Amino acid sequence: MLDGDIATVGITDHAQEQLGDLVHIELPELERSVAEGESCAVVESVKAASDIYAPIAGKVVEVNETIAEDPSIVNSDAEGEGWFFRLELDDPATSNSFWIKTATTSTWRHCKHGRSGRTGGA
Repeated sequence: MLDGDIATVGITDHAQEQLGDLVHIELPELERSVAEGESCAVVESVKAASDIYAPIAGKVVEVNETIAEDPSIVNSDAEGEGWFFRLELDDPATSNSFWIKTATTSTWRHCKHGRSGRTGGA
């Protein structure tokens, strides 16, 4: 989700269903700079471990410590209270390019030009 120059990053409800019961979440450090498409967090379930990719370049300005303590929150509310971290965009002009999640677990679609690519999600 994009709100001004802050992007909220997490996984889709579909992704958490595919992963199954989550057992561990590794969040990025505050103030870390990430490039678009860079692996910056990890989610582990009883089935697998998956990287979380930054959907856009920026600096981590907030992490959701609650999900690190209780990963089941992501299973119950992936697209709400189960968000992972928030990024302050490196280039606020990129906010004109709105990002939406697709039904797949690791794809984000760039709506401005109708392109899609593996740049976010888990």
